[in-house]
Amino acid sequence: MIHDRRDTFGGYLEDFVPGDIHKHWPGKTITEMDNHLFSLLTMNHNPLHIDEQYMSEHQHGKILVNGALVLSLVVGMSVPEMSGKAIANLEYEKIVHTGPTFHGDTVYAESEILDVRESNSRPDRGLVYIETRGRNQRDEQILTMRRTFLVPKRPD
Repeated sequence: MIHDRRDTFGGYLEDFVPGDIHKHWPGKTITEMDNHLFSLLTMNHNPLHIDEQYMSEHQHGKILVNGALVLSLVVGMSVPEMSGKAIANLEYEKIVHTGPTFHGDTVYAESEILDVRESNSRPDRGLVYIETRGRNQRDEQILTMRRTFLVPKRPD
């Protein structure tokens, strides 16, 4: 038997049920290198993310992981189950960093299906609206965000 990952990557419109929660796995332990490279790649030179001495004198006492990296990881973790078959990502909204993330923290994510509806203009596809939450290894919530993406209906 041949198992093709393309068959199970993402979902069709009919696969999404409002109220369902999907726990995404595996998590990702964020290293100092991950944070530095992401910050440099995105040209975010804020000392919060790259200057240990500077941060030793501030609220948390150590470097904070770039929030855009945390967001990117949480979204990425959701792709295999949520938007892997997406035709388009339409909207990201209500992005809230609810707690700090530090080097060595492991990020996990889960997504709740909030709404599903058929497209008004294209009968072969529909919209899925989800909330994805990020947590660390201590099960502390660190991020919430919502997004809408367009997926095809299951082929006949």
